Amino acid sequence: MTAKDNSTRNIVLILMIVVAAAFRLLAFKYKDLSNFNPVGAIALFGGAYFISKWKGYLAVLLTLFTTDIIINYLYTSKLSLWYAGAEITYLSFALMVLTGSLLIKKVNVLNVALASIAAVLVHWLLTDLPWLYGTLYPHTLAGYGMSLVNAIPFECNMIYGNLVFGLLLFGGFELAKTRYTFLRTKKQLAL
Repeated sequence: MTAKDNSTRNIVLILMIVVAAAFRLLAFKYKDLSNFNPVGAIALFGGAYFISKWKGYLAVLLTLFTTDIIINYLYTSKLSLWYAGAEITYLSFALMVLTGSLLIKKVNVLNVALASIAAVLVHWLLTDLPWLYGTLYPHTLAGYGMSLVNAIPFECNMIYGNLVFGLLLFGGFELAKTRYTFLRTKKQLAL
């Protein structure tokens, strides 16, 4: 794989991430789709496919940051670059990129499904810490339990989003690799 091929591969990966990220904006119009979005699948995808892992983190976190700004503006009509609890949210997505790089050494349905579930668990356990939401929940173990229970519908939507968008992203890229050799890594070309 030449440097030009690697650059082209990165451009394709980034374009796929950007197109998938556009679906995140649907949640503003359709409230029932809350958390049914591609962000978890994008994080896994970035972790699995970028050869330079830092590019996976950068692409995923920049995509999240950009769509957060747009979504926050749509809800509040104010330009907001950060929000309470954002650092934990971004940490959870960085851990999802790591999950993608560790669990998806070989792309197949089982590995992507297991990584999708692991990503939701990471998100659920980190982002539902009660002290992130002021006085919404008591800052105790019982409050954490209440927060986790109340988040179940949102996390179920995230599982569905990870699976659907994971199928589209991973399946689409794997299909493209069968047709375009410049999308394959050196290791895959040697096989």
